[in-house]
Amino acid sequence: MRIILAEPRGFCAGVNMAIESLRQALRRFGPPVYVYHEIVHNRWVVERFRQEGAVFVGAVEDVPEGATLLYSAHGVAPAVRSAAAARRLRTIDATCPLVTKVHREAVRFARDGYTIVLIGHAGHDEVLGTMGEAPGAIGLVQRPDDVERLEVPDPQRLAYLTQTTLSVDDAAEIIARLQQRFPAIVGPPRDDICYATQNRQHAVRMLAGAADLVLVVGSRNSSNSLRLAEIARGAGVAAHLIDGPDDIQPAWFAGVETVVVTAGASAPEDVVAECVAMLRARFAAVVETRCVREERVSFALPEALRDAPADAPQRPEAEMAKERQ
Repeated sequence: MRIILAEPRGFCAGVNMAIESLRQALRRFGPPVYVYHEIVHNRWVVERFRQEGAVFVGAVEDVPEGATLLYSAHGVAPAVRSAAAARRLRTIDATCPLVTKVHREAVRFARDGYTIVLIGHAGHDEVLGTMGEAPGAIGLVQRPDDVERLEVPDPQRLAYLTQTTLSVDDAAEIIARLQQRFPAIVGPPRDDICYATQNRQHAVRMLAGAADLVLVVGSRNSSNSLRLAEIARGAGVAAHLIDGPDDIQPAWFAGVETVVVTAGASAPEDVVAECVAMLRARFAAVVETRCVREERVSFALPEALRDAPADAPQRPEAEMAKERQ
């Protein structure tokens, strides 16, 4: 059997930054460090940090007053920041800069009097944060058919934004429907779907045709991982989303000669390596890497972590909120 390892795969720059932020916070300030929602959508990453003293919470009220709270890569709504300030929490903002870009676009469009259509998945952490930037001006569209039911106060003052981890093809179809129904609609100056999402999807499209089976390493709550499996199936190739080697089923490989292995943007490379090692041992597989696009993107750590000594106290959220105003 032949294994084709897709490249790029796995961690993107935003995930790398968020994970390193939490690692540094635990090292510098000591546990517990509270994290608003999961740091990234991956079971392995979350469990490893939980063992090191990270505490993942679903509400600011679950964080003791004066404690340290880290915002995950998916971003948070202004209401969350206000709640943290009210509890005088020390905050570290590990929001991916590409998500922050979408938040700023939402604020700008709302300020200019536009109604905003956000293309995304209901309940996703990133969508909740973005919608919280302009709750009175923003509505969610998940599928092309939703466009036909959309009602807006002024079709001449309408804008769209997208979740950063969507399927490029699905987003393009919805945008085309919006443009057809609302010709005056405007979008962001630059595409909201992040470079890593696009690159990993492009790699699957390019390589799926050479495969009998595609394995996507990633957790089921990872939007970008789910999209990779969907794209492979859309190309007519069997595909499975796996959290790790324990999820691999021998029955999948009957008659399979070539397997493409990729990973979502929040999946650790060591888990990918474990999956490949299992396939090599079981099927005497030969492994080759196919690089479709190169990535050289990196993001700086949050300001609170860049130069602070290990015992330096963080500024409360209330103080930083005043500076942002």
